[in-house]
Amino acid sequence: MVTGSAGFIGGYVVEELLSRGYQVVGLDNYSKYGPVTRSYDAHPDYRFVEGDARDVDLVGELLDGCDHFIAGAAMIGGISYFHAYAYDLLATNERIMASSCDAAIKAHQAGTLKKMTYLSSSMVFESTTHWPSREGDERLVPPPLSSYGFQKLAVEYYAKAAWDQYKLPYTIVRPFNCVGVGEGRALGEVEVLSGNVKLAMSHVVPDLVQKIVKGQDPLHILGTGEQVRHYTYGGDLAKGIIAAMEHERAFNEDFNISTAESTTVLELAEVIWRKIKGPDVPFSVVSDDPYEYDVQKRVPDVSKAKAVLGYEATTSLDEMLDEVIPWVTEAVKEGRL
Repeated sequence: MVTGSAGFIGGYVVEELLSRGYQVVGLDNYSKYGPVTRSYDAHPDYRFVEGDARDVDLVGELLDGCDHFIAGAAMIGGISYFHAYAYDLLATNERIMASSCDAAIKAHQAGTLKKMTYLSSSMVFESTTHWPSREGDERLVPPPLSSYGFQKLAVEYYAKAAWDQYKLPYTIVRPFNCVGVGEGRALGEVEVLSGNVKLAMSHVVPDLVQKIVKGQDPLHILGTGEQVRHYTYGGDLAKGIIAAMEHERAFNEDFNISTAESTTVLELAEVIWRKIKGPDVPFSVVSDDPYEYDVQKRVPDVSKAKAVLGYEATTSLDEMLDEVIPWVTEAVKEGRL
């Protein structure tokens, strides 16, 4: 079972599971993008249910007969979400997590559910002052300052507490900066301008692409552009999440799931600019005031996932952008971004 199955990462996870021969139950309430269609919607091994992951009875019913539970449902967006929905992120995601765990504990006690795989976030390392961030550092560095990062750290405490008291086995995965297709403009009441273009309530890659496609020049970026990120392809993330779900040595362990390549926001912006505009159009940027929780550096240690799971994220930034740029360009033409 996958909650948040219609979401950005969830879509990649479901697609990968089906390709490996799994039977999958998906649950989503379409709260972020509204109803979406996926290539696998009619797949004979896929059952989708529109519903709320805060409904303990519904989650419990759908878990009946499931061996694994990938708990991916959450209220999530880009950096603008951290401020526009500071309380809702905390309250909604706590309710989702508690309900998911309540249902999973019962399913495990009934003898069907083998393990729960929790989607945490690189934001648990928000307050770190040393890099790379290793598994275990989340308990050594100061807690996250944003309500979103704090709640994702709480997800990891849920996992450990459900094991301590109820012996529900777990694996924790921390995706870093997912890049891929499938993101539309989020359903939200708050609109944020970035120069003369509305900021899509999503991740940095589609935001930069849509600004350039819409003709923004100079290009507006948040802060100086020196922020360091590890952009990881959605398909690679899905493979890592499933490797963590399946592997015997992942029992009650946590893993950073990420590419090993560091890229600054300014470097990313110029690469996207050149791919869209070509080599001859001068690249020009304007720095907008950064958000309070715009972490300057997120650099993961990925050695544990490689050593334990045999997992590496191998898709290059160029390859990701060559897939994402046409998708976002089409979405802009159709008015979805």
